[in-house]
Amino acid sequence: MLIGCPKEIKPQEFRVGLTPNAAQEAISHDHQVIIESGAGAGAGFDDADYAAVGAQLADSAAEVFARAEMIVKVKEPQASERAQLREGQLLFTYLHLAPDPDQTRDLLASGVTAIAYETVTDRAGGLPLLAPMSEVAGRLAPQVGAWSLQKANGGRGVLMGGVPGVGPANVVVIGGGVVGTHAARVAAGMGADVTVLDMSLARLRYLDDVFSGQFRTRHASRGNTAELVANADMVIGAVLIPGAAAPKLISRTQLGQMKPGAVLVDVAIDQGGCFETSRPTTHADPIYEVDGIVHYCVANMPGAVARTSTIGLGNATMPHLLALADKGWRQACEDDPHLLDGLNTHAGHLTYYAVGKALGIDVLSPAKALKL
Repeated sequence: MLIGCPKEIKPQEFRVGLTPNAAQEAISHDHQVIIESGAGAGAGFDDADYAAVGAQLADSAAEVFARAEMIVKVKEPQASERAQLREGQLLFTYLHLAPDPDQTRDLLASGVTAIAYETVTDRAGGLPLLAPMSEVAGRLAPQVGAWSLQKANGGRGVLMGGVPGVGPANVVVIGGGVVGTHAARVAAGMGADVTVLDMSLARLRYLDDVFSGQFRTRHASRGNTAELVANADMVIGAVLIPGAAAPKLISRTQLGQMKPGAVLVDVAIDQGGCFETSRPTTHADPIYEVDGIVHYCVANMPGAVARTSTIGLGNATMPHLLALADKGWRQACEDDPHLLDGLNTHAGHLTYYAVGKALGIDVLSPAKALKL
C-alpha cells in the first residue's frame, strides 16, 4: 500500500501523522511511504530523517493526496484537504465529527473511508488512540491555566501553589477520566488545592485509592458542581462522551456567580466544548473573556508540545496503521472489532451512531458498511 502523510495546515499545528520510525516500520512491511517535504519539521524531524528510512518526499500536499491510497494525519482534514479526498481512499486521523457538520458533509460527499482515532476502542472499553493526547492535554491544562490566571492575561493574579501565609489556587477538575486524572495530578503537584468531580462513584473510589488524598473527590451532582465552580480560581473541563458532542456543564448564567478573573480551561473543545460560552481558539490567540471570566479553548492543545505528542501518538497508532496497510481496511476491521469502532464514514455513508444523533444524519451500521 502507498501510505501518504501531508503537512498539517491547521493553525499552529506542529505535529505530524507519521514519525520516521513509523515510516520505517511500514516500509519494512513492504509498503511505500510518501510524505510532504517539511511535514515533520515542527516535531523536530527533518526530511533527511524520512529519506534515510526509505520514504519518498513530495513537493506538495496535492501530490500526497493524489497518489496515496491511505492518508495518515493528526488533525481533522481542513476544507482544502477534504476537497482532495476521493472514494476508495482511506483516511486515518482524528476527526471529531459530532460538532462539525461541514467536515461531515464533505467527507460523505468525497466517498472516502474515514477511520477516526478518537473512536477506536480496546478490550477494556478504553480509547487507546485518544489516550496519549488526553494524557498530554491533561498535563498541559494546569500549566496553561496557571498562565491564564496571571493578572496580565486577565486572570485573578493567583499563584497555583501560593506562598507561605497565602493560600494556593482553588482548582476544580470536571471529569475523572484520562484527561481529568492527569490534570488533577499535575495541578496538585503545582501545589494547588484540587477537587475532581465525576458521576461515577467507582471512578472516584479509584482516584482516592490510587492518589492517596493528593486531591479531593466529589460526586458531580448539579449542586456540588455549582458550589465548587462558584468558589474556583480555575475550572478544567475534562468530560468526554466518545464520538459525541460534549455536554454543556457550565452555563453563561453561572459565570456571573464565579470570581472575576477565574479561568475556564476547556479540554473538550474538540468535541464542541463543555462550557456554554466556549469557542475554539488557537495557540496564537488562546484566551478570551466572557463576563469577566477567562476562557482557554485551544482546539489542539497537544500541538504545543509537538515532539512529545507526535511520538506518543505514533506509538499508539502504529499497530493499527500496519494492520490497515497489511490487510486492507475491510479485513483489518473484520479481524478487529475495536478498529471497526473507528469507522466513521464509508462510500458516502455515515457509520458512527453518536455523530448521526448529534447531526441528524442517517447512519449505516459499520457491519453493513464492510459489505459495500
